[in-house]
Amino acid sequence: MLIIDSKDCENIDKALKKYKKKFEKSKTLLQLRSRQAFIKPSVVRRGQVLKAIYKQNIASGKIDV
Repeated sequence: MLIIDSKDCENIDKALKKYKKKFEKSKTLLQLRSRQAFIKPSVVRRGQVLKAIYKQNIASGKIDV
Protein backbone atom coordinates (compact mmCIF):
# COMPACT_ATOMS: atom_id res chain seq x y z
CA MET A 1 0.00 0.00 0.00
CA LEU A 2 1.42 3.36 -1.01
CA ILE A 3 0.88 6.34 1.25
CA ILE A 4 1.38 9.88 0.02
CA ASP A 5 1.80 12.66 2.56
CA SER A 6 0.02 15.67 1.14
CA LYS A 7 -0.19 19.09 2.68
CA ASP A 8 -3.51 20.89 2.91
CA CYS A 9 -2.47 23.57 0.45
CA GLU A 10 -0.98 21.10 -2.04
CA ASN A 11 -2.65 20.69 -5.40
CA ILE A 12 -4.24 17.33 -6.25
CA ASP A 13 -2.17 17.17 -9.46
CA LYS A 14 1.06 17.35 -7.47
CA ALA A 15 -0.13 14.63 -5.10
CA LEU A 16 -1.06 12.44 -8.08
CA LYS A 17 2.36 13.03 -9.64
CA LYS A 18 4.04 12.00 -6.36
CA TYR A 19 1.89 8.86 -6.27
CA LYS A 20 2.81 7.90 -9.83
CA LYS A 21 6.55 8.33 -9.13
CA LYS A 22 6.32 6.31 -5.94
CA PHE A 23 4.36 3.61 -7.78
CA GLU A 24 7.04 3.36 -10.50
CA LYS A 25 9.85 3.18 -7.92
CA SER A 26 8.13 0.38 -6.02
CA LYS A 27 8.02 -1.73 -9.23
CA THR A 28 4.60 -3.10 -8.35
CA LEU A 29 3.50 -3.32 -11.96
CA LEU A 30 6.64 -5.24 -12.97
CA GLN A 31 6.01 -7.77 -10.20
CA LEU A 32 2.41 -8.17 -11.28
CA ARG A 33 3.38 -8.82 -14.89
CA SER A 34 6.11 -11.27 -13.93
CA ARG A 35 3.66 -13.28 -11.81
CA GLN A 36 1.16 -13.71 -14.64
CA ALA A 37 3.11 -16.64 -16.07
CA PHE A 38 5.50 -19.04 -14.35
CA ILE A 39 9.06 -18.98 -15.60
CA LYS A 40 11.35 -21.80 -14.58
CA PRO A 41 14.28 -20.76 -12.38
CA SER A 42 16.75 -22.23 -14.87
CA VAL A 43 15.32 -20.02 -17.61
CA VAL A 44 15.56 -16.96 -15.36
CA ARG A 45 19.20 -17.75 -14.52
CA ARG A 46 20.03 -18.32 -18.18
CA GLY A 47 18.57 -14.91 -19.05
CA GLN A 48 20.61 -13.26 -16.31
CA VAL A 49 23.79 -14.94 -17.57
CA LEU A 50 23.14 -13.86 -21.17
CA LYS A 51 22.45 -10.30 -20.01
CA ALA A 52 25.68 -10.24 -18.00
CA ILE A 53 27.66 -11.55 -20.98
CA TYR A 54 26.13 -8.89 -23.21
CA LYS A 55 26.99 -6.11 -20.74
CA GLN A 56 30.53 -7.42 -20.42
CA ASN A 57 30.96 -7.46 -24.20
CA ILE A 58 29.75 -3.87 -24.42
CA ALA A 59 32.12 -2.79 -21.65
CA SER A 60 35.10 -4.49 -23.32
CA GLY A 61 34.28 -2.90 -26.68
CA LYS A 62 33.45 -6.07 -28.59
CA ILE A 63 29.95 -4.81 -29.36
CA ASP A 64 29.22 -1.30 -30.57
CA VAL A 65 25.93 0.16 -29.42
